Amino acid sequence: MTLLPLPEGAWWDWEVRGFDGSRLTLVAGYDLAYHHGLEVELTDTVYVRCPTAFTEPVFREPTPGERAEVARITGEEPPVLLAFEADGGGTAPVSCLVAAGAWALRQGHFPRWRGRT
Repeated sequence: MTLLPLPEGAWWDWEVRGFDGSRLTLVAGYDLAYHHGLEVELTDTVYVRCPTAFTEPVFREPTPGERAEVARITGEEPPVLLAFEADGGGTAPVSCLVAAGAWALRQGHFPRWRGRT
């Protein structure tokens, strides 16, 4: 299982940048209105349980119950299983879970509106 090794930075605002049924891209920064500084790309994604926007995630090891849930739904335990608690905008934190085949981190300056001048 995978505990996401985040680089140092202000990664409190997060959102789903894209999901095509296999590739899930999460972006993070301190203010996503104009740019973000971190991209987490998960490939061969088979299970997603998280809001499209969330703040201050706390990544943790998945519980045995979460592992069993994903294995029951997908038929196997995936190579990558990210678990975290986050503020999804409601009255209580949400438990999030993403199962995938692989992941990659990219850090840099990514403008919000790529291709626009």
